[in-house]
Amino acid sequence: MARLQTQPIILAGQGWDDYGLIDCGDGRKLERYGPHRFIRPDTQALWAPRLERWKSDGEFVPGSDEDGGGRWQFANPVPRDGWPLTWPNGEDTVRFTAQCTPFRHLGFFPDMAPVWGWMGEQLAGRSDAQTMNLFGYTGVGTLALSKYGPVTHVDASKKSVAQARANAALSGMEGRPVRWIVDDAAKFTAREVRRGRRYDGIILDPPKFGRGPEGEVWRLEDHLPGLVHDCAKLLDSDSRFLFLTVYAVRMSSLAIAGLLAEACADLPGVVEHGDLAVQEDGLEGRLLPTAIFARWRRD
Repeated sequence: MARLQTQPIILAGQGWDDYGLIDCGDGRKLERYGPHRFIRPDTQALWAPRLERWKSDGEFVPGSDEDGGGRWQFANPVPRDGWPLTWPNGEDTVRFTAQCTPFRHLGFFPDMAPVWGWMGEQLAGRSDAQTMNLFGYTGVGTLALSKYGPVTHVDASKKSVAQARANAALSGMEGRPVRWIVDDAAKFTAREVRRGRRYDGIILDPPKFGRGPEGEVWRLEDHLPGLVHDCAKLLDSDSRFLFLTVYAVRMSSLAIAGLLAEACADLPGVVEHGDLAVQEDGLEGRLLPTAIFARWRRD
């Protein structure tokens, strides 16, 4: 039976050549994405910024709606179709396109970098591991997992999956065994259970609210428990991990850890939980929390 570790942990990522958190405070953050700098809102940055003035190429100005809205304002030219970035994965560098999206994101989530690294540690030495990336977005995590074996990439957005495939080509990984699936994540996972499939590892990064390709409605509080239980049915005692991240919701990491512990009750191993964070550049960089997570791993 999976043991629930009640003490939370912090999984913090640091910058690399193509990304860094330069400064944060007063509800905003200043980041570097390759040659460009951007300011974006972040309600977790409750403290004061350290730099007196911020210089950026663009800023996302949020709308009045708590759940979204807003627009980019640019001080300098920024390529509308994006620009290439890399994430170092040992000798297996992942290349992808960053782009200023209408949703304030830039085509990938840099706070996920330590998650990708942790998954690699769980799969070290494998070349045949079967993994699945649910809500896979533009595929950076999928390409990181492809180093260890076949990956099933699932996202409801045809545009996101197309960008993920383009990132695979940009990385020279278009020949790797990845199933690119445009589908509702919950429906696809339920079908995988009925097919009797198994996986060595599953990562899921669900939104608070979303719609599937056929108009299916996703509400995290309503639909996450069923999806997590179905994911657990695709694992066995030889599997390595199940990793869940949750953003922008009013719940604790202990709550989603309890859900994982219930779903993984028949599996050996441990369930851990805590915060994802990004550390500012520099020796005394502060930690900016970005999300909560819970993960099951085999001992």
